[in-house]
Amino acid sequence: MISSDVIRGYNDTIILFLLLKDPSYGYEISKNIRELTKEQYIMKETTLYSAFSRLEKNQYIESFYGDETNGKRRTYYRITPLGRAYYQEKCEEWFVTKEVVEKFIETSL
Repeated sequence: MISSDVIRGYNDTIILFLLLKDPSYGYEISKNIRELTKEQYIMKETTLYSAFSRLEKNQYIESFYGDETNGKRRTYYRITPLGRAYYQEKCEEWFVTKEVVEKFIETSL
């Protein structure tokens, strides 16, 4: 499993990626992260909801209530145009970050 310290700066990018096509809610996003990474990265619930709050404050996502599930309204999130632009910036940043870090990775050990 990957250390949360290694990936922390890209939690927002991961969440925005999962919202690019369709709105989603917390549990589904968490489940998709686990599945896509084959359980190599599990985002803690507190980290996830802290990211939702930050992303919404910065107007990268917006929340809305979906249908009731077992009597409880589910909060969904969708990416905004500003969020799409931010996601693209983070992707470009990743390519530069990866290029720099790879200069210090020895693969023949």
